[in-house]
Amino acid sequence: MSDAAQPTAAEVRAAAEAVKTALDRHLAAVERRSGEDDPAVYEAFNQLAAAAEVYDELLYDRYDEVTPFEIPGTDDSLPPYAGPEEPNAISVLIRRDYAVAEPQRLLAQAQRVEAAEYDDGPGADEDAAGTIHGALGVLFGEFEPDEIASRHKEFGLEEGDSTLWVTAADEPAEPGEWLELPFEGVDPQRVVCRFDVSAVFDDEDAEDGEEAAETDELDDLDLDEDEDLEPLDAER
Repeated sequence: MSDAAQPTAAEVRAAAEAVKTALDRHLAAVERRSGEDDPAVYEAFNQLAAAAEVYDELLYDRYDEVTPFEIPGTDDSLPPYAGPEEPNAISVLIRRDYAVAEPQRLLAQAQRVEAAEYDDGPGADEDAAGTIHGALGVLFGEFEPDEIASRHKEFGLEEGDSTLWVTAADEPAEPGEWLELPFEGVDPQRVVCRFDVSAVFDDEDAEDGEEAAETDELDDLDLDEDEDLEPLDAER
């Protein structure tokens, strides 16, 4: 980076002050929180994360130095909350992905549901439960999504990623207003909170655990300065 484009010392100092202010606001929001998912805390968190990121970048550009901390859980895909302070309505948007891991189990479960619903017994409506898409329709028509999520293995399904967004609205939607395109036009700035579940998070935790184990293993090695590492590597 050229000297002409580098931030000034005053700009770095101002960014540091912004972090301090954001810290105070975040602590104040936490102290006044009205519940577990208080939007004021969420907004203060995002503001603190943004201020810390700016400071970190300016510090690096000016002094080739970084901060010793990282704020976890920030999501660059969502801007800071800019919805109503007191929402009159909310929308809960849920997406859960599944893989059809055991098609025969899925078909068998759908056929059991149909057999229980018809007096004629098994085969009363074989077309509906005789295909994968038909079986899915039968099961999701019979069971609530939360029950399917808790019993997915019984239905031959394998969990994938899932996410839940709570968005704020000024007024409740008119009946039937969004049914044709239920997930279109979601304003990211009105997301009050979100909850993500993904195997990628488990992978990251596992990698962190492996790295920590490797570090502990190296720390346990009591080596003299003149000790030759080659025989140790050969033994291991």
